[in-house]
Amino acid sequence: MLSRKFTLSDLRAARKSGEKIPMLTCYDFTTARLMQEAGVPMLLAGDSAANVILGYDTTLPVSLEFMIEITAAVRRGAANCFVVADMPFGSYGSGPQADSSLNWVENVYRMVKLSGCDCVKIEVAAGHAELVKTLADAGVAVMAHLGLRPQSVGILGGYKFQARTAHEAENLVALAQLMQKSGAAALLLEAVPPEVSARVVEQTALPVIGCGAGPACHGSVVVTHDSIGLSERRPRFAPLITDISEPLKHAFVRYVELVRSGKYPGIEHQYEMPGEEKSKFLRQS
Repeated sequence: MLSRKFTLSDLRAARKSGEKIPMLTCYDFTTARLMQEAGVPMLLAGDSAANVILGYDTTLPVSLEFMIEITAAVRRGAANCFVVADMPFGSYGSGPQADSSLNWVENVYRMVKLSGCDCVKIEVAAGHAELVKTLADAGVAVMAHLGLRPQSVGILGGYKFQARTAHEAENLVALAQLMQKSGAAALLLEAVPPEVSARVVEQTALPVIGCGAGPACHGSVVVTHDSIGLSERRPRFAPLITDISEPLKHAFVRYVELVRSGKYPGIEHQYEMPGEEKSKFLRQS
């Protein structure tokens, strides 16, 4: 159980102390409450909800409004956790826009104001440096997401690990340094070799959260559904911490049996009218 609010200062302190910080994805109030009670300090209201909650093949379809709603639910369930909100595909771009309908900065402000999140996560390329700087200057904590960027699946040609060559690895380290210079509060590295994440840790001063990025990172995040047996396919970097799929199916089978057998609803599940009112009602029939 978290006895006090976990903050960005705690995350920065963990980088210095060597403490490893656990982080899980979360998409609803009830799960957030349980995760806080279990002592999980950081929660990611991720656009992976598109896959594990809504059943899409990619993360692209979810809207900003949807992400605001689920992030606010997570915030209500876990007041002491450090809640990171994913900015969904299409809600941000490579810089502030004059057209109010495409004002990336305003979209981020809406997320922060309406959800109560502590930080926003943005899948970044070099062109996002101006946006990150603008947000940081305005007081928004940005977690810059590098490596495998699921929102760029169309360009990447699939969900493949990144920084496969020395040149690609050097570019990723340079991008991490650019994000630090632009004011990012933290980095998230997804699906990169451990040598690359170790180099990023060495050459930046930011807390680094790994998602399939090796042991050098200061914390780790996985999609919760992958690690509790609720996903059809589990990536190699996600540990199976338990499998709740069979107990859930068993419970659902039991409910079907109770209803079909007539054992449910029983008398203990019913409401009783006051005797006089019941008699009056039955006489009217």
